[in-house]
Amino acid sequence: MNRFIRELRRREVFRTAGLYVGICWIVIEAASIVLPTFDAPDWALRAMIIAAVVGFPVTLVLAWIYDFTDHGIEVQADPTDTIIAPLGSRKMDFVVIGILVVALAFSVYLNLTSEGTPVEEPDPVSILIADFGNNTGNPLFDGLLEQALVIGVEGAPHITSYERNAALSLATSLQGGVEALDVAAARLVAVREGVDLVLAGAISAAGAGFEIELSALDPETGEPAFDVSSDARDSGAVLTAVGLLSEEIREELGDTTLDGEDATTEAFTAASLEAAQAYTTALDIAFAGRHEEAAALFEKATQLDPNFGRAYSSWAASEFKLGRTEKATELWNTALSMMHSMTERERLRTLGVYYIGITGNYENAVRAFSELVEKYPADAAGHNNLAVAAFMTRDFERASEEGRLLLEIYPESELYRANYALFSMYSGDFELSAVVARELITENPDYAAGYLPVAINSIAQGDLETARETYSSMTNATSSFVPGVVGTLGLADVAIYAGEHEDAIEILVPAIEQAVAAGSQAIAAAKQVALAEAHAAAGDFESATLAAQQALDMSYLDSVKVAVARIFLAAGDTVTADGLATELIGKVQPQSRAYGLMIQAMLARGEGYHARSTDLLRNALDLADLWLVRFELGRTYVEAGLYAEAIGEFMACEERRGEAAAIFLNDMPTYRFMAQLTDWKTRAQEGLGMSTPAGG
Repeated sequence: MNRFIRELRRREVFRTAGLYVGICWIVIEAASIVLPTFDAPDWALRAMIIAAVVGFPVTLVLAWIYDFTDHGIEVQADPTDTIIAPLGSRKMDFVVIGILVVALAFSVYLNLTSEGTPVEEPDPVSILIADFGNNTGNPLFDGLLEQALVIGVEGAPHITSYERNAALSLATSLQGGVEALDVAAARLVAVREGVDLVLAGAISAAGAGFEIELSALDPETGEPAFDVSSDARDSGAVLTAVGLLSEEIREELGDTTLDGEDATTEAFTAASLEAAQAYTTALDIAFAGRHEEAAALFEKATQLDPNFGRAYSSWAASEFKLGRTEKATELWNTALSMMHSMTERERLRTLGVYYIGITGNYENAVRAFSELVEKYPADAAGHNNLAVAAFMTRDFERASEEGRLLLEIYPESELYRANYALFSMYSGDFELSAVVARELITENPDYAAGYLPVAINSIAQGDLETARETYSSMTNATSSFVPGVVGTLGLADVAIYAGEHEDAIEILVPAIEQAVAAGSQAIAAAKQVALAEAHAAAGDFESATLAAQQALDMSYLDSVKVAVARIFLAAGDTVTADGLATELIGKVQPQSRAYGLMIQAMLARGEGYHARSTDLLRNALDLADLWLVRFELGRTYVEAGLYAEAIGEFMACEERRGEAAAIFLNDMPTYRFMAQLTDWKTRAQEGLGMSTPAGG
């Protein structure tokens, strides 16, 4: 072995290997920078690396056989003809070491600078896909390509697609007679909502196959930003062709996540065109509120493709809307077991919606949607649902931030502007919420949701007359599910806040009839609750309990149960109140259980057990830090003679006054609770002998 190593040294094989490695190292590092600059294909760098690896043993063999001399390249001399110096020639050693040092330094420099330079993410791009032209005569393609394209393009983290059904609904309201989302209607909506591009395409027969063409249009000018096309050899290859088309669109829009190998990774995953078409039709029907018909079509889609996970989750949503919770839960579980058939974006959406709509686990919903928007920062639905989930956990600051991010994607969207105003209102920033809402209703006086933040801000400033005018304008707004009904509830809320209970009753009685006639049981129940509170405040507990019971008959929502339980307690009906508390405590959601414990605490307080009442309320706060629980804790402290503790709780309620605007976070005005807060805080101050309000 020693003789062999001496021979390798004599033939300078080690030096040659060092030179080869160092030079290849430098060349490959440089190529990794230069090749992308000239848009070289990915295989070019891989080919260089493979060639370098293959060339290494060849170079060693050549170094063994040949030698560089003053006379050129010659075959190595026989070892008996050459005397090897003990240390060899040092000059070539220094050359080899120098090249290796340069290669190492160059590599370290490139790695450090690449780590220190953040990858520039493309700006968010919003698109709206118009109805495809179907020139094939085959109705199977109607509405199918649009849905497949949505899924495909949303594989890019920075691209978000405006909901097509919502766009059609808006186009119809903007321009009467619109029945389809053609290019003209899509451009109208895109300009109104601030969408960046309209995608307009068509499918045509091409021999035995099909050709799909698409243009990305500027909404304002109608000029194409780019054109793409794709071919399908037969009908079975159409969805794959749409997937390839979506990749071309993503590349045109600056997507850097495509690797060029995983074609159609985000394409429609339905196993057949028939299943995909049934699913797409069902989506349109469900959006129109015809969930019975939609459920039948979703079921058909799953029969045609038993592994169609997206169809199961949509079917579950329709069953849930129909009140068939057991069937909905079964379908959701099936959908969750098939999430492997969905795209990553759809999997995260499905999980988040499941947590919000089925289990009420808002903390898990926040985590699911947080992961979604981290991976897909332009996902408008993700940001909106994250805002809702954060809102339900009473993290109003985060909800407001997500609302702001949504406006960066859709700056003109009325829905997202209204949501941002509402989130800001709940966070207690009444001035900001009023500014945003006032701009919205100035542009569109018929947008009913924009009036609530303006009215609440007016009440908070003591301007009740402006609040009344605002709610009166709200009753005339037409762009709400039930025009005007929330506005009359707001007028009654102002009256109760001002202590004008008879006026509130006069407003509410016909308003309840109006809500019932409009088919809105939830809003009618909220008005019955307000009516019961007005009667109770006026000392008419018989009428109060009657109105409370009618509210329960109309709606069995937790918000109604909690509100009427307080009425029954005030009227001395502890049995009914205790039954409602037991129902709430038996639920899984922590907020429901917290409200149940609060009612039990109020029962204990009524019996004079203030210590037990306090313990129950603190346990409730451990489950969910609710405004109403803190208010009742303050009341318990007052009745127990602990005035300083009471003032602490009441001040916390004042700081969270945004929650009092709609105490159950359902946009039903309840600012009247702030009047009760003022009364009880005054009693606590008097108990301490204070002559001025605490905190100024």
